[in-house]
Amino acid sequence: MIRIFLADDHELFREGLRSLLTKEEDFEIAGAAADGAEAVKAVLELRPDVVLMDVTMPGMNGILATEKICEASDEIAVIIISMHNDRRFIAEGLKAGARGYVLKECSPEVMLEAIRTVRGGDVYLSPKACTVLVEDYLRLLGGENAEGANPLSEREREVLALLVKGRNAKQIADALAISKNTVDTHRRRIMDKLGCDSMAELTRYAIREGFLTLD
Repeated sequence: MIRIFLADDHELFREGLRSLLTKEEDFEIAGAAADGAEAVKAVLELRPDVVLMDVTMPGMNGILATEKICEASDEIAVIIISMHNDRRFIAEGLKAGARGYVLKECSPEVMLEAIRTVRGGDVYLSPKACTVLVEDYLRLLGGENAEGANPLSEREREVLALLVKGRNAKQIADALAISKNTVDTHRRRIMDKLGCDSMAELTRYAIREGFLTLD
């Protein structure tokens, strides 16, 4: 059973989430809060598995609340839920310790997948949020390329951009008019060059190394 805490100041949205999640046999609502400070207090008392955290709340914003929760426990997975598809919000949320970032406009299927993914120990970014981060990452890599420091080739950047948009090897091969084996080779080289084993690690790497800034 996955115990979930809801933190959002809009009662209609919060209750909509509750209605969606309680339909899943493996989900249980552990509690809810309408402001950040209340959410932190309740989460640290109830110790849910996953917290769905709104960004903009009264008293304490969701980013700060996420940071406090993650500092107190590395066993509680926080997913930021927001209407903001902006790299500053996404990067701040991940830096605060969130394991997921999902837009409020997402489909129910995306929300359910996000919860199960972070509960399994991985990072989940909704497709639009992931695209924002990777496009910014590739833009910065392009700037480094002008100085001869970009580790990825142009083709590898193309493959990476499609990978993070959820395309599988066959779809990428068709889009770039190359073989599936070539796509697999590019993927391995991208991960080797960047020292990453997954797309989640790639995102963390980009933030940790300063490729994603909040300027």
